[in-house]
Amino acid sequence: MIEYKRRLARLLYEKSYKEGDFVLTSGKKSDYYFDCRVTALSAEGSWLIGTLFNDMLANLAISGVGGMTLGADPLVSSVTVISHIRQRPLNGLLVRKEAKGHGTGQYVEGLANFSRGDNVAMLEDVVTTGGSLLKACERIQDCGLNIAAVCAILDREEGGREAIAAAGFNLLALYTRRELLELAS
Repeated sequence: MIEYKRRLARLLYEKSYKEGDFVLTSGKKSDYYFDCRVTALSAEGSWLIGTLFNDMLANLAISGVGGMTLGADPLVSSVTVISHIRQRPLNGLLVRKEAKGHGTGQYVEGLANFSRGDNVAMLEDVVTTGGSLLKACERIQDCGLNIAAVCAILDREEGGREAIAAAGFNLLALYTRRELLELAS
């Protein structure tokens, strides 16, 4: 697993990590930006992310994974595909920022693959304040599902872990910024 983490760290650093002056979704200013979608949408990145998240979730009794669209879309897809290959199928959920304006008007896609009370893991690319991830968790719980794990690729260590803990969840992250930079070098 450590070799896969090194490979992914190098890929993330090469494709997704930028230094400069940025404003994050949370409104915070930062001297670096991490756009995981670039890596998650590459063939190798998708495979590595799906593999590492499946390893992280291997001992949990869950029926699937979900996350807030658009950032979690490629993460959910990679995890579900790898889970099928490993013969431990996990279904996927995508949480909308706004309710769908037509059809059923729902916030969550993929619910037909789950039963009320099922355990799921929530996925996020980057956690800064934890706001997006907690909103996604709330919407999943409103649908009658239980959150068994909350996972991210990168924990920026800027209060998100603490906010997630205050909501009753433990954040599992593949990397902190320091770990990512160390493994990428």
